[in-house]
Amino acid sequence: MSTRMFSRFLGGCIVLLQVSSARQQAADTLSYPPLGKLVQVDGHLMQIVCTGEGSPTVVLEAGAGAFSFDWSLVQPEVAKFARVCSYDRAGQAWSELGPQPRTNKQCAYELHTLLRNAGIPGPYVLVGHSAGGYRVRIFQSLYPEEVVGMVLAECGHENSMFFINGKLVRLRELAQDRPIPDVRTSMPDSDRTIRPDVLKLIQQQMRAMGDPTIDPPYDKLPPAIQKIRLWALSQPEHILADYNPYESEELNALYMTHHKTEFPLGDLPLIVLHRELGNFKPIPGMMTLDQTKKMDEERVSNNRDLAKLSRNSQHIIAKNSTHDIHLDRPELVIEAIRRIVESVRHHRSVSGPEVLK
Repeated sequence: MSTRMFSRFLGGCIVLLQVSSARQQAADTLSYPPLGKLVQVDGHLMQIVCTGEGSPTVVLEAGAGAFSFDWSLVQPEVAKFARVCSYDRAGQAWSELGPQPRTNKQCAYELHTLLRNAGIPGPYVLVGHSAGGYRVRIFQSLYPEEVVGMVLAECGHENSMFFINGKLVRLRELAQDRPIPDVRTSMPDSDRTIRPDVLKLIQQQMRAMGDPTIDPPYDKLPPAIQKIRLWALSQPEHILADYNPYESEELNALYMTHHKTEFPLGDLPLIVLHRELGNFKPIPGMMTLDQTKKMDEERVSNNRDLAKLSRNSQHIIAKNSTHDIHLDRPELVIEAIRRIVESVRHHRSVSGPEVLK
């Protein structure tokens, strides 16, 4: 079971109380100092790593269950032509647990506060991978005057289909018309650690899943980073970090905004990257070949639709890549970021035909 699937499985069990043992146990075995600096964000510490110089600042947003150091093949190269920051969301790696619930809106607010408190002013070019695409789009909607460009790399679409309980389901259609909670700007003690029974459940599941491993393409990361990744995956907080009970509502809100107006991002420079092949495979008795073909066709169609968020955009399809395009084809991500940065600095368009690289 993936981290994201298990965090959903916990469901209503995720109620946090003050029990210092979980974080303390992690601290007792901690052998890896933060790669960046820890910054106070409304009562909890978050890690941010900034390198390079020059405006605009590039901000890297990792996908669900991922970390700042997963950008290790991208960030050093981007730092050669711009200031670039990666960070760990609350509960990931060195960042402490944050206020509940962990909505995308909450995460976007915390990133904005982290950048401000770390003394990293805009304007920003936002780069989102996978579910990180939702967060950077919500960040832009909350702080439009601070965002001057965007790269969406293998990002989810708000109308994407998921295979749930033997059926293809659009997650946004599971929305219960609940209001998305307001951002929380303070953190009670009850949110700081994991309730004992939830911690026990997490530990049981983690033992059942076995020790964390470095699977392809994460074996392309530097050896030292692979060791840190194993440590970060072993932390119980990691399981809770991306649990979002309002995900369906947030995706539905994005869908409504996207289709309410043509080119909702206006002329914002935008590059959409995704892999050529989805590699969805039939599962006997569960997922048919026709269903896998339908998911792949929709995946391509949805990425073309993401490119329509802006009049000033290009859609690039990557050959020889898995979902982790920043590891398989980091040069494409780096070049996309460079083009967006240059378009901002020199007022150039990034518009172009769809290409396969």
